[in-house]
Amino acid sequence: MKKNDATYNRPEGERIIDATYVVADIGQRIHQLKDEHAWEQKDRNSITLFKTTGITIVLTCLHDEAVITDITMDGIVTIQVVEGKVNITTDGDAFELCEKKMVVLHPNIMHSIYALKTSVFLLTNYTPNSN
Repeated sequence: MKKNDATYNRPEGERIIDATYVVADIGQRIHQLKDEHAWEQKDRNSITLFKTTGITIVLTCLHDEAVITDITMDGIVTIQVVEGKVNITTDGDAFELCEKKMVVLHPNIMHSIYALKTSVFLLTNYTPNSN
């Protein structure tokens, strides 16, 4: 079993992020992220829901007009919008994702995420050859 230790932003934040199974209450985690000091001070807040060899799942809340630019990841990436609407840009394309839509990107595809309104998304990074 792997736990995430408490941090400055989450002093009571010790939680299991890898075990035989990990149950994540997305609604509760969204509430937690939007209730933290970081949400008030920054344009985004995130929490790792699951992390093991080869896969990481992160829940991110973005304020309206927040931008995450020039992201490149070694593995396959999925971005699934839970709430709101975001614009995804790649080297040659741009498209909108709203609630209940997702995109899958192959490794090393540079992309940016722009919140068209306050939004929440799940990002999964899958690197099958990680050791």
